[in-house]
Amino acid sequence: MPGESGMKITLSPFRRPTLECMPVDAKAGCLYPNNGRALSEAYARGFDNCLMCDMLGNVAELASANVFFAKDGVVYTPAANGTFLAGITRQRTIKLLRDAGVTVIEGTFRYPDFESADEIFSTGNYSKVVPVVRIGERSLQPGPFYRKARGLYWDYAHS
Repeated sequence: MPGESGMKITLSPFRRPTLECMPVDAKAGCLYPNNGRALSEAYARGFDNCLMCDMLGNVAELASANVFFAKDGVVYTPAANGTFLAGITRQRTIKLLRDAGVTVIEGTFRYPDFESADEIFSTGNYSKVVPVVRIGERSLQPGPFYRKARGLYWDYAHS
């Protein structure tokens, strides 16, 4: 798994399509160009990844992974609303955290919710669990919920 160096994220001007437009409930080749242009735009501005919103302006996910944030002792993640693939690693991380007594809320969130978070981390098939160390111009540190999620996932993967 990648180390704890973390990633820098920004808000993408590109949006995630809805199920009426694209097969967002599957890993589909037709979705990758949109993710690719979102990532290219973020890279050009010095970021590693970007938050993508749905057509209503609610944060859906990162361009290449699912996303979580923690605030005041609670972990939050966008609810699977049909605009992104709610990944296996995401589902496993939610279960592991909940089983460990952590409150995880799946809901509807806007970019300012992430900007004011105590910590942010991502989950995905490639990188499993990775911290976000910067959102926009705000620096963050890998936090306790990221460390718990990564540790729980690591223990699960090796069991």
